[in-house]
Amino acid sequence: MFASMTSPGMFGDFDRLRRELDDLFGVAGLPTSIRSAAPGAFPALNIGHTPSSVEVYAFAPGIDPARIDVTIDRGVMTIAGERPSALPGDDVKVNVYASERFAGRFRRAVSLPEDIDPSKVEATYRDGVLRVSVARRESALPKRITVQ
Repeated sequence: MFASMTSPGMFGDFDRLRRELDDLFGVAGLPTSIRSAAPGAFPALNIGHTPSSVEVYAFAPGIDPARIDVTIDRGVMTIAGERPSALPGDDVKVNVYASERFAGRFRRAVSLPEDIDPSKVEATYRDGVLRVSVARRESALPKRITVQ
């Protein structure tokens, strides 16, 4: 009985069921794991905010920081670049059995809140993580009012 539960067809059935539930609840297209992320969804992003800034973390190991372009135009931040292939050049014959690491050109665009100040942006790259911090406009920051 246990051997039949681990058959390859069972996992396909679970994947089909997950897709059907995602369609039913309107979350189709959202990855449920790193292996199910859509092609071109590199680098993976974490986006959040503090009271004074919007923070974007792009997980992009193996990239020369000089080859990463970050731009902000009309409230949209674009992160673009290229990660070289780890495989030898075309002059060497290579049989690839599995290829899970993304290589090639990438481009991610993120809409930013209206209260950001595009003139105050700081970008750093360390240990494979690009951190972009965009300050909020002074006029948008919470102000404490002294009651007299």
